[in-house]
Amino acid sequence: MLESYVTPILMSYVNRYIKNLKPSDLQLSLWGGDVVLSKLELKLDVLEQELKLPFTFLSGHIHELRIHVPWTKLGSEPVVITINTMECILKLKDGIQDDHESCGSNSTNRSATENTKSSVKPRRIQQAAPTDPDLPPGYVQSLIRRVVNNVNIVINNLILKYVEDDIVLSVNITSAECYTVGELWDRAFMDISATDLVLRKVINFSDCTVCLDKRNASGKIEFYQDPLLYKCSFRTRLHFTYDNLNSKMPSVIKIHTLVESLKLSITDQQLPMFIRIMQLGIALYYGEIGNFKDVETEDSACHNKDMLGNITGAEDETRIDMQYPAQYKGQELYSQQDEEQPQGWVSWAWSFVPAIVSYDDGEEDYTGNDSTLTIHQQKVQTLKDPIVSVGFYCTKATVTFKLTEMQAESSYYSPQKVKSKEVLCWEQEGTTIEALMMGDPFFDCQIGFVGCRAMCLKGIMGVKDFEENMNRSETEASFFICGENLSTKGLTYLTNSLFDYRSPENNGTRAEFILDAAHHKETYTEIAGMQRFGAFYMDYLYTMESTSGKGSANQQDFSTGKNEDLGTVQEKSTKTLVVGPLDFRLDSSAVHRILKMIVCALEHEYEPYSRLKPEIKDENETILNPEEVASLEEYIPTRHTSVTLLKCTCTIFMAEFNLLDCLLPVIIGGKNSSNFMNTANFQSLRPLPSIQILVDKINLEHSVPMYAEHLVHVVSSLTQPSDNLLHYCYVHCYLKIFGFQAGLTSLDVSGSYCLPVPIIPSFSTALYGKFLKFPTCWTKRSQIVITEGIFELPNLTIQATRAQTLLLQAIYQSWSHIGNVSSSTVNEILMNEVFQNIGVKSKNPLPTLEGSIQNVELKYCSTSLVKCASGTMGSIKICAKAPGDSGKEKLIPLLQGPSDTKDLHSTKWLNESRKPESLLAPDLIAFTVQVPQYMDYCHNSGAVLLCSIQGIAVNIDPILYTWLIYQPQKRTSRHMPQQPVVAVPLVMPISRRKEDELSVGSAPMAKQQSYQASEYASSPIKTKTITESRPLSVPVKAMFNISEGCRSPEERMKEFIGIVWNAVKSLTLQLEVQSCCVFIPNDSLPSPSTIVSGDIPGTVRSWYHGQTSMPGTLVLCLPQIKIISAGHKYMEPLEEIPFVIPRPILEEGDAFPWTINLHHFSIYTLIGKQVTLSLVEPMGCTSTLAVTSQKLLATGPDARHSFVVCLHVDLESLEIKCSNPQVQLFCELIDTMKKVWNKIQRRGNLSSFSAYSDTVVGPVPSSPVRSSVGTAPPDASTCSPSADIGTTTEGDSIQAGDDSPFSDSVTLEQTTSNIGGSSGRVSLWMQWVLPKITIKLFAPDPENKGTEVCMVSELEDLSASIDVQDVYTKVKCKIESFNIDHYRSRQLQNF
Repeated sequence: MLESYVTPILMSYVNRYIKNLKPSDLQLSLWGGDVVLSKLELKLDVLEQELKLPFTFLSGHIHELRIHVPWTKLGSEPVVITINTMECILKLKDGIQDDHESCGSNSTNRSATENTKSSVKPRRIQQAAPTDPDLPPGYVQSLIRRVVNNVNIVINNLILKYVEDDIVLSVNITSAECYTVGELWDRAFMDISATDLVLRKVINFSDCTVCLDKRNASGKIEFYQDPLLYKCSFRTRLHFTYDNLNSKMPSVIKIHTLVESLKLSITDQQLPMFIRIMQLGIALYYGEIGNFKDVETEDSACHNKDMLGNITGAEDETRIDMQYPAQYKGQELYSQQDEEQPQGWVSWAWSFVPAIVSYDDGEEDYTGNDSTLTIHQQKVQTLKDPIVSVGFYCTKATVTFKLTEMQAESSYYSPQKVKSKEVLCWEQEGTTIEALMMGDPFFDCQIGFVGCRAMCLKGIMGVKDFEENMNRSETEASFFICGENLSTKGLTYLTNSLFDYRSPENNGTRAEFILDAAHHKETYTEIAGMQRFGAFYMDYLYTMESTSGKGSANQQDFSTGKNEDLGTVQEKSTKTLVVGPLDFRLDSSAVHRILKMIVCALEHEYEPYSRLKPEIKDENETILNPEEVASLEEYIPTRHTSVTLLKCTCTIFMAEFNLLDCLLPVIIGGKNSSNFMNTANFQSLRPLPSIQILVDKINLEHSVPMYAEHLVHVVSSLTQPSDNLLHYCYVHCYLKIFGFQAGLTSLDVSGSYCLPVPIIPSFSTALYGKFLKFPTCWTKRSQIVITEGIFELPNLTIQATRAQTLLLQAIYQSWSHIGNVSSSTVNEILMNEVFQNIGVKSKNPLPTLEGSIQNVELKYCSTSLVKCASGTMGSIKICAKAPGDSGKEKLIPLLQGPSDTKDLHSTKWLNESRKPESLLAPDLIAFTVQVPQYMDYCHNSGAVLLCSIQGIAVNIDPILYTWLIYQPQKRTSRHMPQQPVVAVPLVMPISRRKEDELSVGSAPMAKQQSYQASEYASSPIKTKTITESRPLSVPVKAMFNISEGCRSPEERMKEFIGIVWNAVKSLTLQLEVQSCCVFIPNDSLPSPSTIVSGDIPGTVRSWYHGQTSMPGTLVLCLPQIKIISAGHKYMEPLEEIPFVIPRPILEEGDAFPWTINLHHFSIYTLIGKQVTLSLVEPMGCTSTLAVTSQKLLATGPDARHSFVVCLHVDLESLEIKCSNPQVQLFCELIDTMKKVWNKIQRRGNLSSFSAYSDTVVGPVPSSPVRSSVGTAPPDASTCSPSADIGTTTEGDSIQAGDDSPFSDSVTLEQTTSNIGGSSGRVSLWMQWVLPKITIKLFAPDPENKGTEVCMVSELEDLSASIDVQDVYTKVKCKIESFNIDHYRSRQLQNF
């Protein structure tokens, strides 16, 4: 009698999935108690239809199926189903994105599926329920329940293969067994009782192996890679809690899997394939391929609800969970991606929940055949979604990255063997992945691990840095450490899991779940996550709340454009990621291994899964009525991500070996990597200097609208969208960095660090950016901002001695000069100077330079028409700290801005009271710049630059020379990299070092430049035209240099003028620069403790009035500058961007003429005992600059402009005075500078001086700064000398001797006529007017003591002009009067 109930259940299953079975044979065997079926083919179409996977089955068969039914002990022994060898091969469905196009609308499909449910179900139920009068239905039900709850499923040798492109992924499980257990998780025959409404099951997987191999075009695997996962065993516990005995569906389902040890191995050839599988997982997750719409969800649910429960329920679970661990690593990877959403496979998996855990829920309603539809709908309403908790726990996981190389066998026919070598290893302890869901409204996923570390193994690229014979310690091998280890943390990662003996389920109580978003956020804070884990914690929460009484609306309604549902559902997705204290060490071994992995990952060519959808054209544009707009305003679903890094330490070591030239070109340009193998013996360098960066906290926040495409289409169609709606059409990013500091440290032989020397003290900064989604939808609105960025830096200080900068330079050069396999040893004296022993005082401590900038704020924004930026910088200060006489440190200010320099042009300020610098002083720099996106677009308003710079005081103190000329002794090593970083080509210093090693002698820079060019295989340069114009005496090396430069100075000048013209031809310019005052003392001027530190004029004044004698000081007061373009009215330099100017420039050249005003230029000297002597009395000038241009007839890319430049200068009267003490001071200062310059040049360290050379050269009589402001023709500094300079420096770098025939003989006329010629002409016309020049020379009368003589020469009404054309140059000069007088003064009398 029982048989008539149980047999149809078993038969319906077997018959459903297996082809060509005779039900009568099966029935007979079943009644005997044992069935053995061999070589069975699976019904692939049924499997595909029911599983609704985005895969299609290529084949599927079962070698042997055994069913054992203990008819006599059915109430106490389980039914056992054994499958021996089951193999399935899957591939991705073809044309998967077109699969669901023809589905019609959601609503019609939904009603259709409900109709199928109502029609199909009752019929099946009538078939499946035989009416036997002898057995009471209650007894049958309870017996069937006992049988179903205790079914044992055993699968031996399960093989699943997935093929795609050239990838073959195979999963092989030796055995998997599912059985029912008791309270202590031991095998038992259990049933749900009224007192204990709980059912427990266990699934044990043993020996799971996952392989990933590459097949060739014919589909064969030529050689097998190491398995990804080899013989890994794990166990799964399932725990079902029911509300009452008659519940069809458990109210709580817990499925937890534990792996003790997970060892993954990835070779370089598997890495691209592994990434491809990860991308597949992500694409499935987001529903980018195989869009699992809710139509299918409900469909599959209705198909599966008439499966009689747990028999395949458990089998399905096997299938789901089995894939889980194999892809665990990927799960972790892509769970950290952004924009997760329980759609795609999550909703698909959810649809299986009823199938897994319920049996036929239709039994009650088979009587009401006609009214089924209404009953079914009511039932759907009343069925409560179960709470599902899925967990994966791993005690220890290891991922090893291996590099493979082919080994050819002796025989031609024997297969190729692959030898793999481990290079990198990632270890992770205490990993947890937990998901908690309840239907559509709530989904939460938490991922965390207790600790992890990354280690270098063996050798890389031929450098045997971690081979066994190197005896390197584990701490040296680990380059990334994060979190804690399990021995100290305990088993917190298992908290509340089924494997935790303290969890409620293991203590006979019901678990409590938090299913409310607000309560969840209060409980699972970042701190709580870090306490439970320690290295990494992620919490992803998705909630969907219904605001009206319509029930849980569907999350897809918004995305399919159902505007009537916009206000009913409130969806929110938040992701929080926290990374605990981490230590990241970037040494040569680590960097080369990481880059090698990136190179391997890039070596693949797979089509992306998600092809970009064509932009939706608004054929029937949705116009919303005001109510719909209001409901849209009320709530817009967003995804919010927050990433926090706590206490990061990053150490960048000096490179011990550098083979980046094999790796970087591949990563940057995608070239093929060269198989460079170097077998040099590796010597670890100790002590090893390094830069250590510490950050207290980094916080990144990112928010994006959930259904951006639809939202943007709706909002962009509104005539005047509100600011709130516009706000949600952007992606917003906030980056905040707290407590960033950097210093120098070194690693000694014992593996410990010395005390860090601070370079950048702690500072914080913030960055904000927003980006418009789907900018193509907004083309009609040019004023909408597309991108916007704001940067804030409250203060930043950098401090360093010269020794520290040299060490930083050495570290930089060790990385930038590619190819040095043998590491350059570091100068010991330099190391001792930087890292002084604690308590040991240096004989002569070095001065420290300290520079700080404050209150930097920058803003950038772009629209479809313009790009603009504005910003301010509050202040800048540079000072030197030097050891003082009495052991105290003295502070010497070197640069200060803003500084009140308005009155410094005359000497009166020295005797007047001076106000201290106010805190409310204006910002040092304020600017706004706006540039059109398309320069040649005719409706553009041209570019705008508004800028104002406050006064700056500079003190060129001798302490600066002391700092500059420091040089460590060369006793230890001649390879100390002293070459500068800034102006010299980067290849030069390494070439020096290389050639020293090869003992060839140093080669000039020219050769190295060409060497670099040929290294990167740039196309041959047209050398002919250049070399022909050069004299034959130039050596070959010089030819190389010229051809490298490939253009003459005249050509470069023309090009430069063209570039400048393009930049300024439609530029509205407003520039204000306050006076810059430069003090050049011949002895140090430390700041006295009585005044505000860093105030340079205040320091000079206190010295001037002080008792001690003041060192002689030259004061150079540079003029105030105002430049304004034609027709422009003054605007505030800081504008809200984007902005519109009152008079935009539409035509080229309309901005000219520019009016240039210079005022208050003066030079004077301060000589001890409160004596001030003027050198140049305050003066200024007004000038007008006009430029016109027209294109020459030449067409094509080489079309040049011809320019006419006119400059008119009106100078004020000039008075120059000079006396013996001034000349003496002048000579002393020039002599000091010459010595410093010679020392620096001798060292070959030109570039470190280039930053200061402009200011240092200031007082020299031939200085271009002074002459251009003074009497020399301004064009001399704007036109010919620049060509001249280009030539001389070239000459110097080419030849050591002075025989260069083109180094100093290029005249203005030659230059300008050359600038003319066929490729573009320049005409110059300049005029300047000077009312009066007075020169007074003072000297003591040698014959009469106390008497002075004075010679005065006066020149009145000087006007001069110069006219330069293609064919002639004309100079005019006119002087009204000139006279020289001679005076003598007696004591106590004037002249």
